[in-house]
Amino acid sequence: MEDRTVVVCGEKNWKDEIIETRINLSYPVSPTDSGLSSLPSPLKEKADLEAQTTPEQEPAQKHLGFIRYTTLNVYRRLFTLAFIGNIIPLIIYLVRAAEPLNLVNASAINLAVCGLCRQPLVLNLLYLIFGSVPRSAPTTIKRLACRIFHLGGVHSGTGVASFIWYIGFAGLYTYQFNPATSNPIGIAVLALIYSVFALLLSIIVVAHPSIRRKHHDVFELVHRFANWGILALFWVLLFLLGTQEASLGQFLLQLPAFWILILLTLATIHPWLLLRKVTVTPEPLSPHAIRLHFDHTTVKFGQGIQVAKHPLKDWHSFACFPDCFDDVKDTALEDTKFSCIVSRAGDWTKDTIVTQPTKLWKRGVPTYGFGYVFRMFSRIIVVTTGSGIGPCLSFLGDENRPKMRVLWQTRSPLKTYGQKTMDLVNRMDQEPVIIDTSEKGKREEMLPQVLRLVKEFEAEAVCVISNPAVTKKVVFGLETRGILAYGPIFDS
Repeated sequence: MEDRTVVVCGEKNWKDEIIETRINLSYPVSPTDSGLSSLPSPLKEKADLEAQTTPEQEPAQKHLGFIRYTTLNVYRRLFTLAFIGNIIPLIIYLVRAAEPLNLVNASAINLAVCGLCRQPLVLNLLYLIFGSVPRSAPTTIKRLACRIFHLGGVHSGTGVASFIWYIGFAGLYTYQFNPATSNPIGIAVLALIYSVFALLLSIIVVAHPSIRRKHHDVFELVHRFANWGILALFWVLLFLLGTQEASLGQFLLQLPAFWILILLTLATIHPWLLLRKVTVTPEPLSPHAIRLHFDHTTVKFGQGIQVAKHPLKDWHSFACFPDCFDDVKDTALEDTKFSCIVSRAGDWTKDTIVTQPTKLWKRGVPTYGFGYVFRMFSRIIVVTTGSGIGPCLSFLGDENRPKMRVLWQTRSPLKTYGQKTMDLVNRMDQEPVIIDTSEKGKREEMLPQVLRLVKEFEAEAVCVISNPAVTKKVVFGLETRGILAYGPIFDS
């Protein structure tokens, strides 16, 4: 989730991650496994039951586990559900020779769902609803509610589905188009249809994970300006289509796509109406990290903000935490209300550490993110590496936060992030497990440590905030052992 909650350090090739996971799967899941032997008794019993298989059955179970938690993870299941849920009615519409406008309406509905999944007010509402599950609720309910951060699967699925519907509309309109009898308006409509088609296609192409990871700035710019272009062209398209009807007003009022377009336009404009250049108080921590303090608003547990150095260029999201928990506060920071930690992980963050900006652009409202779902648990383990500790500090924003243990692996934590950051970590956990890789000379395997903490602390769930490779590996290792574990993905 590069631009939703956290700047991560270090990434591995996707193929390397899968190979690494396959190597882990080569170990049998059995009661004598070093990880399972350290589980709390209820989880151990469950794992033991699943492990009571013959040697011939074990490979099949490993395959199923691998498929469930990687190939068919929650994000992809939601994507598939949204996509297939549209393909079936599309086929029915085409078989029944539906009118082109029916396909436009279906495309608009999917675009609305796709867009609203990323609208800050809608996101906040959804997180508040799903995050309101009481701690006394059954584990099954909490397990499902926590999946809200996989909403990106719905966003992507409906986005692709809207394009498929639009292909059907464009193809049907083109098939019915007669150049011999068409007027200039009809030709303009056809040109607009394929202009919108090109913009939709460009969004989908740059949103592919492989392109998005390598060219994130291109992805963001294309996503934003193509979206604006689609809205503008769709307005013109609907009005031109209406001029060919008996009554333009009656046509628009009776067309669902018209009302959906109004909703999408308002949803798109809203964050930009709150565009402001705000004061920032930089606090250098080291050549690798900087803490940015803000005073323009307040944040709550699990919230983050989006900031940019230029309003029309790349925006970056950071999870935030209140400044009121600092034991020692500099005079220059007396009036600040919250802050975020930025570490060197790219050109933007590198420049931020070097230039130490005093002004940044912000848009929209503080938005709830991945961490908010953990408020429904009583006892959790927080697992993080490097600058992932920044988003973890957002737990301090809730007086009723769950009891937690912290496992943090990083290089020279005191030297890199400073004493104040260490003090904040101690507020989360009075005895945090901090692994200094500069002393060890290498990174430690984190899964055994997590399993030990789960047993000792009797934790209900595990929160993992790290780079994609570590997050996937740890979450996979815990989920396949029956432990509730969650980690943000690139589209959380």
